[in-house]
Amino acid sequence: MKLVYVCCSLLITVWQEVEASGSGPSGVLDRVSASSSCPQLRLKPAGQCEDEEECPYQIQIPPLTIQLPKQFRLLEKTMKELQSLKETVNGLKSSCLECSLQQVDLNLQKDSGDPPTNSAEESRGDTSKRVYQNGNDSDNSINVQQMQVKMNRMSSSLKNARVQINSLQGRLEELNLLNLQNVEDIVDRKVENITGMVNKISSTCTANCPGQQQLQHLSKFTARDCSDISVLGQRTNGVYQMTPDPRNDSFPVYCEMESFGSGWTVLQRRINGSVSFNRTWADYKNGFGNPKGEFWLGNDKIHLLTKTKDMILRIELEDFEGTRGYAKYEQFYVANEFLRYRLSVSGYSGTAGNALQFSKHFNHDQKFFTTPDRDNDMYPSGNCGAYYGSGWWFDACMSANLNGKYYKAKYKGKRDGIFWGSWHNLTSEYYPTNYRQTFKNVKMMIRPKNYAP
Repeated sequence: MKLVYVCCSLLITVWQEVEASGSGPSGVLDRVSASSSCPQLRLKPAGQCEDEEECPYQIQIPPLTIQLPKQFRLLEKTMKELQSLKETVNGLKSSCLECSLQQVDLNLQKDSGDPPTNSAEESRGDTSKRVYQNGNDSDNSINVQQMQVKMNRMSSSLKNARVQINSLQGRLEELNLLNLQNVEDIVDRKVENITGMVNKISSTCTANCPGQQQLQHLSKFTARDCSDISVLGQRTNGVYQMTPDPRNDSFPVYCEMESFGSGWTVLQRRINGSVSFNRTWADYKNGFGNPKGEFWLGNDKIHLLTKTKDMILRIELEDFEGTRGYAKYEQFYVANEFLRYRLSVSGYSGTAGNALQFSKHFNHDQKFFTTPDRDNDMYPSGNCGAYYGSGWWFDACMSANLNGKYYKAKYKGKRDGIFWGSWHNLTSEYYPTNYRQTFKNVKMMIRPKNYAP
C-alpha cells in the first residue's frame, strides 16, 4: 500500500507541472529539475483526438530509485528475527523428539530387566546439554534426576535379584541331590524281594524235610532284614547275615524272633553298661559293640535298612524298679551321611510317652546326628554330644537320649545317663531326693510296616 501511495503522489506532481506550463495536447514537456534527483519525465497524448479535454495522456517513467522510509528497514530486521525464531523452534522440536525416543529406550530396558548401557547414558547426557542451551534446562534437569533415581533403584533391584538367584541356585543343587536320593529310596523301597517270595513258596513244599535241610537252605538265602527270615518260618533269636542293598556288603545283625510278633531287626541294646557309648563320629558311623550283648549297629547300616523298606520303630524300656514301657513309631527313617544321618520319625503309640517329639522346643524329628567330635545339633552355644557324652539326634539339647551313660543306680548332677523325658515318674525326679532316673534295659528295633507274621 505504501508503494501505491508513492506512485500516486508522483503522478499528481507530474500532472501539476503539466498544467502549470500551459502546453497543449500536441506539445511535449521537457523539464529537468536541477535540484531533483529524479530522472526526466515525458508526457504525450495517446493519439489524435478532437476534444483535448477527453484525450488520454501517457507518461513514460524511466527507471526510478525510490527511497523508502526507515520502517521498511525495521520490517526486514523483524523478518530475520522471525526466521531465527523459527529455526530455534525447529531445534526445540528435534530435542524433544530425541528425549522421547530415549525415554522409550529406557522403558524397554526397564521392561527387559537390563541396566542402561553406557551409550544410553552418554546420549542422555548430550540431550540434557542441548536442552540446556535451548533454554529448557529446568524441566530436563528434573527428568534426568528422575531417570537417575530409577536407574539406581533398578541397579539395587538387580543386585538383590542376583543374590537371590545365587541362593536359589545353591538350594536347587541341594534339592536336585535330595530328589535323586529320594528317587533312589523310592525305587529301593518298592522293589519286592522276589528271592524271598520264591523261597517262601519253596518252603511250603519242603515243610516235611528235616530241620538240617531247612537250615542249609536258609544259609544260602539272602535276607534284607530279619523279617525275611521270619517269613521263612525261622523264629529263633540270634545273629544273622543281612544284605539290605546288593551293592553293599552283608553284615551281621541281631534278630528278635521270639517276642512282639517276631521279625524285628535290633539297632541298639543296653543291658549292663559293658560298652561305652561315648564314641566318635566314625564309631557311630560303622557301629560298635557285640550284637549278642551291648551294641550300636552303625548309622550306615541303619540307613541301608530303612531305605529298603518302610520301617516301624519300637523302643523297649525297663527301669530298675521293674517298670516297663514301649514307644512305637509308624514311620522311621535315617538319611545317609551326606545328610548327616537326619532322623525322620512320626506316628507315635505306646505306654512310655512320646519323648522323641516331646514339645515344640524339644523335638528330635528331622534333627541331624551329633557326636562329641561332630556338632550338628541346634544348641547355639556348644556341643550337646560333648556335654552329655554320647551320640544322638540332639535338638537343643534333648528330651530323649538312649545312648547316655549306663548308671546302675540313681545319680545326681548332670543328666548324662540314659534318658526318656516322658517316663511316668519324671516329675518326682528332683524331689525330695534330687536323683536322676536310670534304666536297666533299653532296646531299639525296626520291622517293615507291611510285615505279616
